[in-house]
Order: sequence, then C-alpha cells, then structure tokens
Amino acid sequence: MKSTHLSLIAGTVALAAVTGFAALTAPGEGDTTEAKLTSRLPVERSSLLCPAPSGSDLADTRYTSFTPPGQGATGKDAPAESGAELKPAVPVMDDEDAAPEKDEKTEKDPKKIKKAEEAARKAKEKAEKPVISVKEPGKPATAEASGADAPALVGTATGRSAPGWAAQQTTVVAAGDSRGLLGVGCTAPETDFWFPGVSTAKSRQDYIHLTNPDDTAAVADIELYGPEGLLKSDGSEGHTIQPRSSVSVLVSTLTGEAVGGVTAHVTTRSGRVGAVVGVAEDQAGSDWLTAAADPAGTLVMPGIPADATSVQLVAFAPGEDDADVKVQLMGGTATFSPAGNDTLHIKSGMTATLDLKDVTRGEPGSLRLTPVQSSRATPVVAALRVVRGTGAKQEIAYIPATGPVGERATAADNRAKGSTLSLAAPGATAKVKVTASAGSEGGEQTVKTYTIKAGTTLAVTPPVPAGLKGTYALTVEPESGGPVYAARTLALPEGGVQMFTVQTLADDRGTVAVPSTKQDLSVLAD
Repeated sequence: MKSTHLSLIAGTVALAAVTGFAALTAPGEGDTTEAKLTSRLPVERSSLLCPAPSGSDLADTRYTSFTPPGQGATGKDAPAESGAELKPAVPVMDDEDAAPEKDEKTEKDPKKIKKAEEAARKAKEKAEKPVISVKEPGKPATAEASGADAPALVGTATGRSAPGWAAQQTTVVAAGDSRGLLGVGCTAPETDFWFPGVSTAKSRQDYIHLTNPDDTAAVADIELYGPEGLLKSDGSEGHTIQPRSSVSVLVSTLTGEAVGGVTAHVTTRSGRVGAVVGVAEDQAGSDWLTAAADPAGTLVMPGIPADATSVQLVAFAPGEDDADVKVQLMGGTATFSPAGNDTLHIKSGMTATLDLKDVTRGEPGSLRLTPVQSSRATPVVAALRVVRGTGAKQEIAYIPATGPVGERATAADNRAKGSTLSLAAPGATAKVKVTASAGSEGGEQTVKTYTIKAGTTLAVTPPVPAGLKGTYALTVEPESGGPVYAARTLALPEGGVQMFTVQTLADDRGTVAVPSTKQDLSVLAD
C-alpha cells in the first residue's frame, strides 16, 4: 500500500503542475483527501488563444510571444519537449479528410487529381505551420500579418517555455470604420466570461470572438443584460465552435433591442474557449474588450491615461442582491472620490453606467470600487470605456477590472517609444521590480525598481533595453508591501489621432501549488 501511496502522490504532483488540481484519493477509500498545498512548481504546459485581428483590408498586425527566463525545470528534471508555438485556428485534417473529393471527371483526369491533391497538401501544411515560435525564454519572438484574412491563433507552450508564457496581438487600422489601435493579450481557454461594456446600439459593431483550442467541438451560450435586466434574445444559445476553429458573433444580432450599456455573459455548456470582444464605434475608433475579473466586492481598474477626455464606468451585479459601491480614483498623490459620483447603486441582474467625464484631470489614475458597507460586499463585475482626444480625433480603449499582479505578470509588445506602465497600490505601499527583456532583434535586458505609495497610481515610462532593436517585453514582480495592480498603455499616434490601447497585467500563473510529499506521506501512511 505504501508504494501505491507514493505513486499516487507523484501523479498528483505532476497533474498539479499541468492543471493546478491537487487532491488525493487513497485506494479503497471513499473520501477524497485534499492535500496541503505548501510548495510551488513551474507549470509544464500553457495554452493561449488569439482572436482574428481585424476584418479590415487595411489592418497591419504584429504578434509578439515571450516567456520570462528562469522558472522552467532544467537538467534531469526538464521535460523532454520544450517550446511555444501559435498556429492558425483552422481544423487540422488527417490524410483521409484532406484528400480531395472526387467526381467522375476528376477520377479520369490524372492532372486534375494531382492538382487537387497538391492543393489539399498545401492547405494542411498551412494549418499546421506555426505563425510564431518562441525559441528561448527571455527573448521575444515576433511575426507580422496584413489584411482581413489573418486567422485566429491557438497555441501551446511546454517545458521551459510554459511558465509565464505571454503573447500580444497589436493591430493598426489607419482608416475606415474600424480605424484604431487594437491591442489584446492572448488569453487562456476558460468556460465563463463577463464583458461589461458591450453595446447593441446602431453606432457600435461589437463582435464576440470565440476560439476553441481543443480536438472536440465546444458549445457556448451568450446572455445580454441591459439597464432593465436580461435582454430578449432568439439566438443566444448553442453557438457551436468546431475543433481548433474560431467564430465571431455580432452582438446586435442576438437581440432586437438597441441598448448602449450592456453586460455580456459567455459560458460554455461543453468544452472551453477563448473569448474577447472586438469593439468598433462610429467616429471613435476600435479596440478589444477583454473579460473582466470574476465578480467580487472590491475591484480595481488600473491605467487610466492622464489626458483621458472621457471615462465611463459600466458595472453589473450578477447575484440576487443589489450592490452599493464607493467609486474612488487612485491618483498620483492620493485617493479621492469624484465630485457628485462618489457612489453607484447597481440593481441585481442589471447593468449600471456612470459618466465620470475627464475624471483624471491631467493625472494618471486607477479606479477602485469598494462596498459602501464593508459588511455587505455584493459581488460585481466592471469595466471602463476610456476616450482620448475629441471630435474626429478621438480614440477609445477599454480597461476591465483585473486581479493583482501576484507573483509576476508580463506585457509582451513594447516599443522604443509609446509605452506607459501604470502601477496602483490600493492597500499598503509596495515595491516592484520591472524587467525590460532583451529585444526581439537585439539589445540587453534592463532592470529597474519602483515604489508605489499606498492609495496611489504611479505611471512611468518603463525601462528600455540597452541597444534595443525590435520589440521587448516588460515583466513586473512585486518585492514587498501590499498588492499591486498594473496596466500597460501602448500609444501609436496616426494621422493626428492619439491611437492607444491598454492591457491589464494579472498574475501569469507560471507556478502552481502542489502537495508537500512529506506531509502527504504522513497523512496516507498505514
């Protein structure tokens, strides 16, 4: 029995390193014994999904993929396979599926048979060829694509490339209805997503992109909640996403109601998907809206630019209780409540919006929501719609509520100019280490530390690698003090428009808690 226990523990440790699950069931026992999670190991496998960049023929996209150095197992403990690849999200066919369909004429014409087989072979090779690969931790890899045909991507990292693997997709559309700078950090597959801030208004074209990384079909449902509650819908259920494929759903086609402030809830009844929302707004540009942090009583939305001309808060209470929250801005020197907008009442099952106008007034900031009554912390989800510029020169971006940096977080695509790193400390004063990686085409890693005073937001131009060529990654690691929330703003002015995009930086989940073998042996010993 003891050898069985040892094998069971070893298997649990390995499973935890891949999935994060850590529970033991001894043979012959009906109950599951939860292991004490006292050690942390680097994950050995990670998955990321990137949506199709744009429907515009004018789109120019850069992909950046990066794994921070130092956490993967090495030597005899290193996995046999190691690497990180992103491939097109199209079904990978076996030889039988890839073979061309034969009609009577084709079967009798050797030239047509050969031509059809060659076309099928090339299609299969294209589907299996990586768009971008990370060759070594610590150095970003990049790739580029143009036009409306660039596909969604699905990817896996293994071995030393898995812990902390991050990928960024940055698209510039210089003109047209979808004009803007669209940035999104590629996301891990999940089963539940909240998107406060979508719209079914005529001025908006919001698409929910669903990408399935697995070899079996996934089925997703979409619910929409407006200011009066659940919107009537005929097509919200049963969206099938074929294996290793991606679909986009126009939000306004799901309901006959034209509503400005809406919260979308995406869940899967089978399988798992990556989900993000592509937003295009008349006269205001376009960007990606990523999923907000899970419902909670306290939320933080970091990284509001100092020159924001309009900030709108969108919040939703998914439970049975109404929520009353305090609205506070963590500015450069202190935390304060916006005049006349210090609280927000959110009815159960309804979406509430709050126009904060130019709340930052020349100072960078981060928005914090906390319960009016600490004893009644009703969970909510929230996001910000942020505008820079005015009139025909305005540009939008979205900042969803996010989790803290935790152990480490990374923004993959940074340029020699245009990046701003925002760090917020809602609790105690905190100190963080920021590492600028080597450049994708050259340059040496640079490290700098910052101190964020309690209740403030620190916005800095991040360090740049010495001798930078290409792009680089920024990695944030807290060293002491309270929790830190972070966001990276990338600005690329185009034609007089202050194009920008904001990506929040949450914990990269590069390590996982696993059972302590010594403790578990004592628990399971005869």
